[in-house]
Amino acid sequence: MAVMAALALLVVGAMALVDAISGEPEQKGPVTSGAPSGGGGGGGGDPSPTNNATSPQSAVPLVIRVIGQPTTVVVRVADAEGKVLTNSQLSNGDILQYDEAPLQVVATNGGSLQVTIYGEVQPRKPNGQRGQWFVGDRS
Repeated sequence: MAVMAALALLVVGAMALVDAISGEPEQKGPVTSGAPSGGGGGGGGDPSPTNNATSPQSAVPLVIRVIGQPTTVVVRVADAEGKVLTNSQLSNGDILQYDEAPLQVVATNGGSLQVTIYGEVQPRKPNGQRGQWFVGDRS
């Protein structure tokens, strides 16, 4: 019986390791990608496809693309609870996409990001300076 329990733990641990290495999350989260049309994720919120044929960017509240140096990005729901959806360092080529609003976004290097809110690319922030954005609710 103890051998079966140990084997079960080993299998579950191996599956978790494979998921961690492959970048496949066990929980729902924002879409992240190392390429503009990829998928994956991690964090809270609802995932959504990055395929523009099935999900036009104008309908998506927030898309964040890292186009410069790695930077730490924090995305939280802009309500009384302030649930943090993402708090991590992102690298060049990473993409986050969120299907909910309102959201608050802060990046340690705003110049590293291209931020698109409801299909509109936001003005670039100065490189090396903190960047902040707000995504309002369109309902």
